[in-house]
Amino acid sequence: MKEALYYTKLGEDAVQCVLCPHNCIIKEGKSGICNARQNKGGKLYSLIYEKPCATHVDPIEKKPLYHFLPGSRSFSLGTVGCNLKCMHCQNWELSTSSPNDVFCHTLTADDCVKLAIQYECKSISYTYNEPSINIEYVLETAIKAHDKGIKNVMVTNGFINEEPLRQLYKHIDAANVDLKAFDDEFYKKICKARLEPVLKTLTILKEMNVWIEVTNLIIPTHNDDVTMIQKLVDWFVDNLGTDVPLHFTAFYPAHKLTNVPPTPLRVLKQAYDIAYKAGIKFIYLGNVRERSVTRCPSCGRDLVVRSGFSVMRTNLHDGKCICGNPIPGVWR
Repeated sequence: MKEALYYTKLGEDAVQCVLCPHNCIIKEGKSGICNARQNKGGKLYSLIYEKPCATHVDPIEKKPLYHFLPGSRSFSLGTVGCNLKCMHCQNWELSTSSPNDVFCHTLTADDCVKLAIQYECKSISYTYNEPSINIEYVLETAIKAHDKGIKNVMVTNGFINEEPLRQLYKHIDAANVDLKAFDDEFYKKICKARLEPVLKTLTILKEMNVWIEVTNLIIPTHNDDVTMIQKLVDWFVDNLGTDVPLHFTAFYPAHKLTNVPPTPLRVLKQAYDIAYKAGIKFIYLGNVRERSVTRCPSCGRDLVVRSGFSVMRTNLHDGKCICGNPIPGVWR
């Protein structure tokens, strides 16, 4: 175990974790909502430091990141626990578990970087569960990765307090942030969280010039209302602009929402049309069998053509279309 960052000691051996907006007050021997940070003897410890339970070499497109080193590999790792309790979680076996429930590897930050180099990965992705609950390990690994010229990626729910957010993301190059719905009641009911901290995270990351892409998983009967999608898109344009990629992805029954049907393709296309009419330049549909194409907003030329998580062809030159129009992203 490693003593955690971002907590304060309270009386009678209690501590308060201030890593995320839950601000859990944790008594002796107990853990916070995330199951990953425990009070032992009046100190808060990370139970998942150097203990990933999932490691893979993934295409960067799987994160999904479409404007960040397309076609490259990313050494990806995740642990157990999460600070949200999403009823639709696709990785619920990890996110709802405690460290003693799942077999975990021992992998130091140095070992993680060595494996990324060995497998010719241009980045390390902290993913599969919410990586910010393992901030001690992510910070250490990210700094060492940068020392070796390897970039760092967060796949995150964005539910984190501002001070740790700013410290962590000084060492992060790109993030895909899951904006689950533009509705606080959805966050409270479905995720046991709140919307506003996620919106704040997005605006801070934009301010910090971290490359961001946003994913909205559309769940029938829960967040597929066109008015809600319109509100999401309007906020997106007003606060993030029209150059940030927006991914609308299809839901498939999982965890506690197995009684909800998959998202119809027509609903995703409806969301696409709403975003397109609002001026968002790069809109993608995920978890469907259609090709994803990055097109030049100026001339309409196909620039990056993807099938699934594979890049079929690219037509970018130093981040520009042949017509000379620069395409937002990190291309090399």
